[in-house]
Formats: sequence, structure tokens, C-alpha cells
Amino acid sequence: MKEIKQEEFEKELQLHENLVLDFYSTECPPCEALAPKFESLAELYGGDIQFVKMFRQGNRELANKFGVMSSPTLLFFKNGELTGDTLSGGVRRSDIMRNLDALLPADRVKDIHSQIKPITTDTEVLVLGAGPGGMAAAIYLAQAKVDTLLVDPMLPGGQVSTTHQVSNYPGFIEPQPGYMLAHYMAEQTKAAGATFKVAVEINKVDLIKKEVLIDGYETIRAKKILISTGASPRYLNVEGEKELHGKGISYCATCDAKYFHDKEVVIIGGGNTAVEESEFISKFASKITIVQQLPTLTANKTAQERAFADPKINILYEYEPRGFYRQGDKMMVKVEDLHTGKQKELVTDGVFVFVGMKPNLDQISDPIDKDDWGYIKVDDEMRTSIPGVYAVGDVISKKVRQITTAVGDGTIASIALTKELSAEG
Repeated sequence: MKEIKQEEFEKELQLHENLVLDFYSTECPPCEALAPKFESLAELYGGDIQFVKMFRQGNRELANKFGVMSSPTLLFFKNGELTGDTLSGGVRRSDIMRNLDALLPADRVKDIHSQIKPITTDTEVLVLGAGPGGMAAAIYLAQAKVDTLLVDPMLPGGQVSTTHQVSNYPGFIEPQPGYMLAHYMAEQTKAAGATFKVAVEINKVDLIKKEVLIDGYETIRAKKILISTGASPRYLNVEGEKELHGKGISYCATCDAKYFHDKEVVIIGGGNTAVEESEFISKFASKITIVQQLPTLTANKTAQERAFADPKINILYEYEPRGFYRQGDKMMVKVEDLHTGKQKELVTDGVFVFVGMKPNLDQISDPIDKDDWGYIKVDDEMRTSIPGVYAVGDVISKKVRQITTAVGDGTIASIALTKELSAEG
């Protein structure tokens, strides 16, 4: 591993057929998450590829030349030419390896891969998911001198990190950008003594054996497992939806309705959540248009009656969204008449999508008790049906899913875990 300055870069390119450059910053959590991966891969591929890093803010001219706007950013070069993917943010080991492999002959790649040796890491509590619930539990556990490791396929924060602003979290007078609140939580968790392995690939989870395989070669063994993998909105999977998530499209009325005071919004969905949340959003918005694909609403009758009685709410039946995009400071929603196939555009200030949530449990195959919607059942101390396995936050069966309730779940679970570990010696 070699650190260089921008004036040394051309010389390095000339000296080495293959080169990978890491633009990093200080006080940068994604950079901290990348560093051990980059260093271990430098040891593995270093005989064939030159690994260099460069402080982005101190070498702006070169960073600007390559359009690097965030840290970390990895660039790959072959024979002096930029090639492969530009990797930034929560960079995964497998993505780095794929680009490194592309620089080398296939037989050399095979030889390098054969040198990867499985490793095992032991911990007392493995926290699956570094959202607010998982981090709250980790803080309490680490402060109780329990060896705690958090694993997440993304960066710390969960849904909070992509939330525009959080104005109802205790302790902050001014609304906090979601990514900053997530950062504060992560830094507090580290300061307490817990460790993170984030932006990793979770290959296998065995709740019975208390083992998790990450990045294809590292097995983490724990005495206890805490599941805090959260839940995700069900997406419409139409044009512009993912790009405008958090930039005009929201999936949480409690989080974002207050930002649409005296403005117009479109709500997608006609079930209980959509109709009940429309009543809450109506406290702020001046006009609401509900887009429902069916000829009737499917929410409970009481919620429907309140919606029908609200003069702010208009319902567009038998239409489906086909795309979202911005035009100046307005959101444009392209919808299609399911009878005629004709499309039209709705001009609005914001969009709320309520077509359901799903617990993030795709990688858990062990038999664990769940409710009718697939959320994990827990007792009043957050224990699941599998001994030694707890669950907290949005992934569990409960009525209210908020940052504060996830943090409360994590607190309860951590105290129960600490007592259980102490009793077992």
C-alpha cells in the first residue's frame, strides 16, 4: 500500500501496467469501512497490481479531472487508461475483486483466488443489521463489556441514513439530516467499544449454530445473535422511483408529511396504510390525490369514510403510476388509465408510496416464528423462538415502526442479552 500525491500519479501509471487508486478522506466512515478490505486485497493482488491511495481534499485537481466528488472512490487503470467501474460509498469486497480480476489473465486470477484462506472470527453477540435498533443494543452491550460485532451489507444507519430530515428524535432541537443522525449513532457505538463490519456480503446465516459467513471467506461465530435487519418499502419498480427516493418520493408520512405544509401531494396505494396515512398527511397538505389501481379502496371502512369526508382528498381509481421525474421544483407523476391505456401527468410537490413493507429476512432460512406478514415474533424481552436469538426494530411484529421504537427494542434486548450471558458464565 502506497500513499501518493497527484504530482506522482503519472509516474506510477508509467511504472505499473495495472493500478488501483483510492481517493479517501479523513473522518469518513465509508473510508474506514473500505480500508481493511483495500489493505487485505493489496496483500493478495499486490504482486500484480499497484495499490495506491490519495487524500482527496489535498489533491483536488486530479480528483476533479476524474470527476471524483465523494470519498472513498476507487479507480482502476490498465496501461495508463481508466477502465472498469468507478466504485464509491459503501464499497463491497466482491466488487473490488471483480474489477481487479478484470485487469489480469484468467489463469493468474485463478491462482490468486486459490490463495484466499477461510478465517473465523469469534464474538459474544453478533448484531445482524446496523440500524438504530442494532446500534442502540450494541452501545448498551459494549458498555456492559460484552464483545459485540455489528454486520451490515450497507453502511450504518439503515433507513435513517436515506431519510431527508428527522425532526422528532429526542435530544435535537433542530431537525437533523438522516445521514447525520446515523453518523452520530455509529460514532457513539464505536466509542462504546463495539466493532463494525459493514458494506459486506452476507453469504449464509445459520441461527442454530450462531454462525454467519461474510464476503465468501470469513465465518463469524457468536454466542448470541441479534437480528436487526429492518424492513424495506415495497417498490413500484417504475422509472424514476429509486432515483427520486428521498428527493420528492417518500415512504413514511410520520417522517416527511410536515415538509408539505400547504402543498399538494400524490399518494400511491389504496390499502389501510395509504388511506390512514392520507388522513395524517391532510393535516399538512393543501390537496391530496390518491392513485389506486382498483375500482375501490381496500382500506377498512372507517378509514375510507374519513377519506371520503375529507375535502382535501381526491381519489383517482383504476390508474397506475408509470414514472416519476422532476420539473423544476415540482414532481411529475406519469399515470396510466387501466381501461384505455392512455397516460397523463399529475403535477405535484411530493409523492408518498404506500404499497406495503417487507421485513429484510431473505437470507434467513432457519425456522423462526413469524406473523402473517412475515415479521419475526418476539416476547417482551425481544427473544425469538430460537434459543439465543433476539430480534429488534422494524423486522419484528409490532404496531409502530419508528426510530425511537427501534432504539427502545434494542435497549430491552441488550439488557436481556447481558443477563443471559452473565447467567451462562
